[in-house]
Amino acid sequence: MKRAPIGVFDSGYGGLTVLKALEKALPEFDFLYLGDNARTPYGTRSFDVVYEYTLQAVKYLFGQNCPLVIIACNTASAKALRNIQQLDLPKIAPENRVLGVIRPSVEKVAEITKNGQVGVLGTVGTVTSDSYPIELEKWSNGRVKSTVQEACPMWVPIVENNEIESEGAEFFIKKNIQNILRKNKNLDTLVLGCTHYPLLNKIIQKYVPKEITILEQGQIVAEKLVDYLDRHSEIKEKLTKSGIINFLTTESADTFDEKASLFLGRKVKAKKIHF
Repeated sequence: MKRAPIGVFDSGYGGLTVLKALEKALPEFDFLYLGDNARTPYGTRSFDVVYEYTLQAVKYLFGQNCPLVIIACNTASAKALRNIQQLDLPKIAPENRVLGVIRPSVEKVAEITKNGQVGVLGTVGTVTSDSYPIELEKWSNGRVKSTVQEACPMWVPIVENNEIESEGAEFFIKKNIQNILRKNKNLDTLVLGCTHYPLLNKIIQKYVPKEITILEQGQIVAEKLVDYLDRHSEIKEKLTKSGIINFLTTESADTFDEKASLFLGRKVKAKKIHF
């Protein structure tokens, strides 16, 4: 039988935090991870460029026999997912599905917030798209009363350059958290709206008051995907279960292997590809 893995796409390495949670929740399934590391970061790019790049990646994963693709990138989910779902899928692969990370996060926020005061930390691209405020208003059934956001442009470079333990990391994380707390002193829920940010959680927790719940996306997306597959047997039946995970990158495979180990805590062997 030809392998039909779940495709997981990110502009870089952050999606590996989502993959790690998916692997834990669905250990029997096959996964194929694709990082567009040659063109990362997406956070500062225009809507049109992010849409173009994301669509290329989705088409590539479809070509690798993935009937389901998870866009494990907030920027790509914010700037490309809706167009791909509504405009492209019906034409290129009507039987396939593409899911993102924002909607599951929004649904979780609506479940747990007590006072409806929500904060979002994200890349410049995610914040300027206003995807979180829009989706929270749309899907929270009125439970979310206020959403404030803070763009954290230095956080991804800190992670990808392995500067997590540096004084610079502490400085920028403290600064951005203080900024968002000033925007709303009554926050009870804080969304880490970038898949890199869980690696900074130890420092983040130092500056976020204990009464505020910090939401990481990996576990949320994994929980929601398990539920999705239970409700969509037509997709679940197409997926193969050998417990195999493969890695693809548009950059140097050696570089990917080295940096991926920071996110996964184990060694991987990637293959370089071209769109």
